Amino acid sequence: MTAADAPPLRLKRRRGRFITLEGGEGAGKSTQVRIIAERLRGAGLETIATREPGGTPHAEALRRVLLAGAGAPLGPAAEALLFSAARIDHLDKLIRPALERGAWVVCDRFSDSTRAYQGALGNLDPRLVRALEHVTLGETRPDLTLILDLPPELGLARASARRKASEVADRFEAETLAFHRGLRATFQDIAGAEPQRCVLIDAGCGKAEVAASIWQAIETRLLSARLRAKARGQSLADLAAGQGTTT
Repeated sequence: MTAADAPPLRLKRRRGRFITLEGGEGAGKSTQVRIIAERLRGAGLETIATREPGGTPHAEALRRVLLAGAGAPLGPAAEALLFSAARIDHLDKLIRPALERGAWVVCDRFSDSTRAYQGALGNLDPRLVRALEHVTLGETRPDLTLILDLPPELGLARASARRKASEVADRFEAETLAFHRGLRATFQDIAGAEPQRCVLIDAGCGKAEVAASIWQAIETRLLSARLRAKARGQSLADLAAGQGTTT
């Protein structure tokens, strides 16, 4: 067989990047996910913005059950299993296929929330938490986790202000202030234990300032010089004000 007869060389498609945002209630994760996704799209990158629990029809159905508090009477172990079931579907149907085709995925909450909410504060055996992560995640781990940090009093006030008059606090917003203080401390511990993956972001300032800190972390850790230059053509202030492009 000559060189001309040889089958064409198939280059391996580069895996996309996986960014997760974590933190307490009212930290602004959903807003920052939108800003990050729009900025990445502006750099020419296919980007999927998603959330947990949720992201797929089956996982969204479990989200409604969990946030309504239906899993709470079963205890933190059962609740962790429900979150893991939603995560398995999310990974299989959305996250992994996107990463495999080279897309970037930006997710509002991921496995660190299970570590914090059900693991540390639910007093689950750490071996169970690790086993759930092993079975659920496999090799699919975030490339970068941004932990939005702010006093829980401020976060809960923000969460209350955004609710409509007819809405009530969800399963986790309704927890005690002591619970939310413990949650903040747990996320800080996670950031300190894994500095190669996690960046602690001060979420107590304005949207644009938070977005700037987040983008600096993304640029430093994940973006090539070419993509950094392309993305800088967008204004973070405009994105924070909701004036960025969407797809």
